[in-house]
Amino acid sequence: MLLNYFKTAWRSLTNNKAYSALNIFGLAIGMAVALLIGLWVYYQFSFDRFLPGYQHTCQVMHKTVYNGDILTQRSTSYPLAEVLKKEVPGIRYVVQTDWTAWHGLVAKEKKLYLNGVTAGPDFLKVFEYPLLRGKSGDVLNDMHSIVLTASTAKALFGDTDPLDQIVRLDNQTDLKVTGILEDIPSNSTFQFNYIVPLNYMVKVLHWGTQWGNNSFQTFVSLEPHASFDQVSANMRMLLKKYSVEEYSIAKSELFMQPMSQWHLQADFKNGVVSGGLLDYVKMFSIIGLLVLLIACINFMNLSTARSEKRAREVGIRKAIGSHRNDLVFQFLLESLMITLISFVISLVLVQVTLPSFNALTNSNIRIPYDSAVFWGILTVYVLLTALLAGGRPAFYLSSFQPVKVLKGTLHTGKAAVLPRKVLVMVQFTCSVALMITTIVIYQQIQYAKDRPKGYDTQRLMMTDNSPDMNHNYDALKNDLLQTGVVSSVTKSSSPVTGIWVTNNIREWQGKQPGESLELGTTAVSDADYFKTTGMTVIAGRTFAGNLASDTDYIVLNESAVKRMRFKDPINQIIRWNEPKKTQKVIGVVKDALMGSPYSSVPPCMFLYNPDWANVITYRLAPGVPTDKAIAALTPVFNKHNPFYSYRYQFVNDAYADKFGFETLVGNLAGVFAVLAIFISCLGLFGLAAYMAEQRTKEIGIRKVLGASISQVWLLLSKDFVVLAVLSCIAAAPLTWYLLHRWLQQYEYRINISAGVLFVTALGAVAITIVTVSFQSIRAALADPVKSLKAE
Repeated sequence: MLLNYFKTAWRSLTNNKAYSALNIFGLAIGMAVALLIGLWVYYQFSFDRFLPGYQHTCQVMHKTVYNGDILTQRSTSYPLAEVLKKEVPGIRYVVQTDWTAWHGLVAKEKKLYLNGVTAGPDFLKVFEYPLLRGKSGDVLNDMHSIVLTASTAKALFGDTDPLDQIVRLDNQTDLKVTGILEDIPSNSTFQFNYIVPLNYMVKVLHWGTQWGNNSFQTFVSLEPHASFDQVSANMRMLLKKYSVEEYSIAKSELFMQPMSQWHLQADFKNGVVSGGLLDYVKMFSIIGLLVLLIACINFMNLSTARSEKRAREVGIRKAIGSHRNDLVFQFLLESLMITLISFVISLVLVQVTLPSFNALTNSNIRIPYDSAVFWGILTVYVLLTALLAGGRPAFYLSSFQPVKVLKGTLHTGKAAVLPRKVLVMVQFTCSVALMITTIVIYQQIQYAKDRPKGYDTQRLMMTDNSPDMNHNYDALKNDLLQTGVVSSVTKSSSPVTGIWVTNNIREWQGKQPGESLELGTTAVSDADYFKTTGMTVIAGRTFAGNLASDTDYIVLNESAVKRMRFKDPINQIIRWNEPKKTQKVIGVVKDALMGSPYSSVPPCMFLYNPDWANVITYRLAPGVPTDKAIAALTPVFNKHNPFYSYRYQFVNDAYADKFGFETLVGNLAGVFAVLAIFISCLGLFGLAAYMAEQRTKEIGIRKVLGASISQVWLLLSKDFVVLAVLSCIAAAPLTWYLLHRWLQQYEYRINISAGVLFVTALGAVAITIVTVSFQSIRAALADPVKSLKAE
């Protein structure tokens, strides 16, 4: 019996090749999209879960109150680690790290410039990355040690045993290799190629270790049975006890965030988690389900549209004794067969597109063919899809009464047509919603991109500073200018596209009791910073390049002047950080977008400190070709930085990176919108073909009676156009509401215009007309004599 069902199902597929192809191809695309998004969602949820101590690991954070707003920071002070160990029960290990940074590694003739982490001795106890060589408790005890990942060790030493080998860091200090780690997986929040002991950076480079200098990240591993809430509560008021000045200024409190939230819920608002990547994971999960639903609707509509052709088959089967359950099983088996074929095709599509998808999303997703759980999930996925796609056709077709079918009196009427129209509307509503979403995301990105930057990114380049270049900066700068391809050079603590440091301002004229203020801080090293970056001075002057005097001065931006309520900012005195150190305002520059392009410009100050320099910035001379400039600059940098190859970045590329995530979201939404529309059009094409076939004789009679081609086209197309218009009307308010909520996360944002909704509606209607017109015009051009002779 089962074999007979399969034969019947296969015969039905092969006898209706066109409809079967539309069903299979449309369903395959929908399943491929859902599977691809499902793999991406799983990848996002897999972050850090491979670590044995995942469920017990937390980051210590602190929140501060500034003028009623609660700000959340991941940075903490160095002395906090010892206090946590001694005074907070339930903590097993504490470790502090930097924010990861790029350093030069040299081993004999091999030179690498890689990203690494500086961490305390218990780093590998808190984060149990697999250690191939060495002991996790010992490898970071010596301040002159270094732990390498396997690929880094291979690159430096080849096949030589790397343990106890010497690596020179930043051409300053020799470090001994004490351990080898497995390469860090891509689904790890921490990404690094080596670990350097924190003691080295603190003692050798003299990093600030006082309370209030929040330059470190602090992580804890809890005891297995410790209460997260209790431990977090016990550390809450430690800053009030140990960092008295910091607490008095900003009422700073500590709390913990579990590792499970680091990747997906990184955004905070008013001191509590407010979202993050998880919002986009949910959004794309819904999109994947919608695209799959659209594909399933195609199956339902095309199956029920062909109901009259299947009616006689149902009538005969029932007349010779088949029960309705047998017919339901038969049609569901047919649906399962189509779904299985579609699934195989979808798996091929996913495998082919996965490399491009990984490149687009910066992921490392693979199809886990060797996982029994994966195949179990896919089995359920295929069965549910088959049931979703074939459920309604199975129960609808099996409900036909054999007497009416065999007498030829069966009329499906509204029972078939109305649900089919509703489903088509659902399809196009989803597709139109995705089209609107794509357009609005694109407009929001362009709106921020077109915002005045406050500095000139064209022909502006950056190179990471190194100890060698810093020591020889004056000679380097002179040689760069002598090449003729560079018009200006400067160095600073952070790139012009970022604010790496903020400082509390203790006192300023007009400060109100209890008022607090943080200023973004950039240290510049010479008089050419504002000239090189293209920032505009609107009051006073900038630095003269004199170490003796310039360290007593600061330059503010417009937002800082406004925030501090200075009517005449020049010569105003402020005090920050060092209790007895005061500085005078000598100039004001126009606001520059050094932070997020979606937010207002934060209040910032610029101070003079030649030793605090991480980035060298230089502007190419006008008219010099880029390739010629780089060729001329390479030997200069190699001369003053001989241990590392010349590396550079254009500032306009760094600025474009600020839009990377939103651009990714827009690109993915656009791709899925196109696929959703394509699948919907496949369904419309099939329905239009069936309608034209069903009404062949009616069209022939109308043409004999004088109907024109345009009248026949309108007859066959108007229902679909009306459905498309209704879909647009349904999609507009829902999409506007959801996108309006999404835009609220951006301070600098667009307003959704009615024009977007109108243009999208026109596009949807145009696509509908183009899709159905082929079949409509084909039917209108057919010879009526042939159609009327066919009876």
